[in-house]
Amino acid sequence: VRFNQNRLSIPLPANKKKVAALLTKLDLDVLHIQMPYSPLMAGFVMHAAPAKTKIVGTFHIVPASWLQTAGARSLQLLSRRTLKLFDEVIAVSTAAETFAKTVFGIDSVVLPNVVDTKQFEHAPLQRDVPTIVFLGRLVERKGCMHLLKAVRALKRIHKEEFEVVIGGKGPLLEELKAYTRKHELTNVRFLGFVDEAQKPSLLAGADIAVFPSTGGESFGIVLIEAMAAGARVVMGGDNVGYRTVLGEHPDLLVDPKDTKAFANRLAHFLEFEQARIDASVWARKAVKQYDVAYVGAKIIEIYRKR
Repeated sequence: VRFNQNRLSIPLPANKKKVAALLTKLDLDVLHIQMPYSPLMAGFVMHAAPAKTKIVGTFHIVPASWLQTAGARSLQLLSRRTLKLFDEVIAVSTAAETFAKTVFGIDSVVLPNVVDTKQFEHAPLQRDVPTIVFLGRLVERKGCMHLLKAVRALKRIHKEEFEVVIGGKGPLLEELKAYTRKHELTNVRFLGFVDEAQKPSLLAGADIAVFPSTGGESFGIVLIEAMAAGARVVMGGDNVGYRTVLGEHPDLLVDPKDTKAFANRLAHFLEFEQARIDASVWARKAVKQYDVAYVGAKIIEIYRKR
């Protein structure tokens, strides 16, 4: 289905008897639901959970438009019975917290998404030429086309050689490739789908890892992954979710639709080594607050609370 300027799957109705049998077999202490959720799947699971099972939710999204907000309000009506079953709810950012309260009427505690940063740690990797890396779904909201437009402008103002690596797949792939051919962006390379094992080395070799999402982001796990892998500079679109992660270093945020400003910011980091060093030093310190050892302990505290 299309939602929040993205494409994603939605579960079909679950078999209530099979759900109840599985929960009896598992004898869960905690049932953790990712929110918003389907009343046809998670809703059934929550209703079937025994009284001893604590139900915790994590609210993830921020809508990209009024239409998505309207859709979420409709989902709230469908979910209103199961919303009462939650013992605790987490929001991954203040933006997600506000959305959970205003649309779903839920009070929540703010905890960032948890990332196993050790899984992404990688030895420093220097490529032959300065490299800009994009990694993500090739859908409109993730902003890859805006990056290519900025790269086209960048080539006019930055005369040194550089490479752009695009990792990911999605419905815009052929359109993006056609744009690079039309404008002779011969320094752009498409990798296609990148699996989890490949991510650390790809990001570790980035002089600039850029995620120019235009909105609809409640947090920024991809930013954390790039920071943990050791990308020299991690840039993101200036939206409420990415601001949660990069707000302490505002020069790392950019309006993806402002092609000239976007190109100038890329040129700044390509041309000034000290700017790259400053961004890298900050990232190495900042990423620690999102590690599973820190955030995971706080989630366990919520599980234990009665």
